[in-house]
Amino acid sequence: MRKKGDLPTKTCLACGLPFTWRKKWERDWDNVKYCSDRCRRSRGATA
Repeated sequence: MRKKGDLPTKTCLACGLPFTWRKKWERDWDNVKYCSDRCRRSRGATA
């Protein structure tokens, strides 16, 4: 079992905030670019 601090992190392309690995992204972690569905939907909009 890993501690939360040992999990890999990435930066969201839409909002720029860091997010950590989740179990549901286990198989597709290399392709995950956004921290949430909201960021994924708003990827074309500029803040």
